Amino acid sequence: MDIADFFDTFFEEAEELLSDMEQHLLELDVDDPDSEQLNAIFRAAHSIKGGAGTFGFTVLQKTTHILENLLDYARKGELTLRADLVDTFLEAKDIMHEQLDAYRSEEEPNQEAFERICQTLQQIALDEIGQQLDGPATPAAKPKASPAPDASAENSAEAKTSEESGAGGHLLVALLNVADKDRILLVEELEQLGEVQSQSGDAKRYEVILKSSDSADDIEAVMCFIIEPDQIEISAVEDAVDSKVGTEAPAPSAPEIKLEKPAAKKAPEKEAAKEKPKKAAAETSSIRVSVDKVDQIINLVGELIITQSMLDQTVSDLEDQSVGNASLQNGMSLLQRNARDLQEAVMSIRMIPMEFVFSRFPRVVRDTAGKLGKEIELITEGKSTELDKSLVERITDPLTHLVRNSLDHGVEMPDVREAIGKPRIGKLTLSARHQGGNILIEVRDDGAGMDRDRLLAKARENGMNVSDTMSDEEVFQLIFAPGFSTAKEVTDVSGRGVGMDVVKRNIQKMGGRVEIQSKLGEGTNTRIVLPLTLAILDGMSIKVGGETFILPLSTVLESLQPAKDDMYAMAGDDVVIKVRDEYLPVIAIHEVLNVENAITDPTKSIAVIVQGEGRRYAMLVDELIGQQQVVVKNLEDNYRKVPGISAATILGDGSVALILDITGLHRLSRYKKEAGKKVVNNQNLSSFKEAEPS
Repeated sequence: MDIADFFDTFFEEAEELLSDMEQHLLELDVDDPDSEQLNAIFRAAHSIKGGAGTFGFTVLQKTTHILENLLDYARKGELTLRADLVDTFLEAKDIMHEQLDAYRSEEEPNQEAFERICQTLQQIALDEIGQQLDGPATPAAKPKASPAPDASAENSAEAKTSEESGAGGHLLVALLNVADKDRILLVEELEQLGEVQSQSGDAKRYEVILKSSDSADDIEAVMCFIIEPDQIEISAVEDAVDSKVGTEAPAPSAPEIKLEKPAAKKAPEKEAAKEKPKKAAAETSSIRVSVDKVDQIINLVGELIITQSMLDQTVSDLEDQSVGNASLQNGMSLLQRNARDLQEAVMSIRMIPMEFVFSRFPRVVRDTAGKLGKEIELITEGKSTELDKSLVERITDPLTHLVRNSLDHGVEMPDVREAIGKPRIGKLTLSARHQGGNILIEVRDDGAGMDRDRLLAKARENGMNVSDTMSDEEVFQLIFAPGFSTAKEVTDVSGRGVGMDVVKRNIQKMGGRVEIQSKLGEGTNTRIVLPLTLAILDGMSIKVGGETFILPLSTVLESLQPAKDDMYAMAGDDVVIKVRDEYLPVIAIHEVLNVENAITDPTKSIAVIVQGEGRRYAMLVDELIGQQQVVVKNLEDNYRKVPGISAATILGDGSVALILDITGLHRLSRYKKEAGKKVVNNQNLSSFKEAEPS
């Protein structure tokens, strides 16, 4: 086994350790620091340093070593923490993250950033504790400077009590409760770290005498990327073992293992270890699996669902309803239930909690509030709400922009808040919850809210076509127009009018929508509605002519039979339908998509009321077939982008059905009418009376 095989494991766990370090630093109270938090931060740095040293990531090891030393002084109370020191520690964490990414990409880390942060941390040591930190030597450097063999046992016993122990010499590595197969691999890995002198034991406790230039802490850090910490014990062994191995009269192995002080410290841990197996079992109840493998399983389950639908269609078409066929139908019903359960179980593998997204924002809020000179309290709700992994990765950037926008434009300065009777500290709330088949994410602030008149004035100034009769929802949506900004001056946070249009576009690409609720003087609530997953879609099957289409069920509000008295002709070829005192644009699917043999008389069609991008439309269809879950197939990957179509799916009879894009269809309809390229001149849509005055 090559040590490089563990690179991916190291990168993943180092990423988690850096994330934990950042979270603890952000939660740290500098006036009364929690010793447990300081120890957790130190342990994270120590583990990363050990792994980086063993894998040969020198720059990351040296950076972490200096930071670790400072953290050691902090947890011992010899370094008094301040907010600016925590900021520097966070900056060091960011640079360590960049170094980790560089090594992952097989590139050299930024040398200038490395030298700068090391100099900054060294200067803190000189200013705060009055001494230079010891240089971050490589793990192999210590044994060269070690005393003669006859004094090494005493020194190793002393070194074991420090944080960096057991460098060089002989070590007893005990593997506890490790399966035979894993133990063989671990021993091979130890051979990569040094020379195995002897090995013996059983599955419960297997002991390896290792001669290595690496420290016990570094070896333990590498092993802990493979097994749990309580499955390994490392103790210093007298160097004399080396001279006695292979001699005429070797002494029994047990008496030669000199545990001294470490043994005394390990004793209570061994007693406590008897109570630990249950806890260890809980900690090892998860495994790391490549996302590609999960995607492959999901695709295969999708194909299975399609095959099951085809079989179901075939069985339902059988005319012979004999006992044999009845049994076949019962079997198909059971297969359908099991296939649905399997589908839901597999889909749940890709679902991860929103905590993975929300955990990034304490840092964003801290840094942005610091730049703006504002005091902000971040509140998160619904962190356990689950969302598809692909959506989690794509929602982070839009959420970041909305949060920064709320902090810059929404929450007032502390003095202004006090003057109007608000607390100095503004509140920003991130929440997530399930709503039907969707997930609802909200960004709420208790700031100034949106000024309708100011937005309209700015829109007119930008040459936009707006009206005083527009609803509040329509006015608030103006902030998503390209180049639109109400900021009085441009800052490094916002003000250029770039970003909010990208936010809306990216959310729409995920099949979601953005809604804004705001009250002047009280705050703003930006709501993002997303589907739980992009792989499976709850859809409404509709028929137009001889074609079957799928409408996303989340967009369907209701359906009705149009009456001629409710249809009104507008200027040009536009037609609207009156639904409970609201006029909705009519989209005739057969006209937009050039479908032949469709019903052309709207009063004989069915109007399906749908919603897209905050607007409602009436889509004319021939027939409603029913509701079903469909497996989404990307049309662009397999064919090309088609206006008005978002994706495709395979139906139970093996035919392909297109999934309609509501807003895309409306845009395509407008384009065709404005260009005068209507394929069918539908006289039925032009025969209605003019619209009533609104």
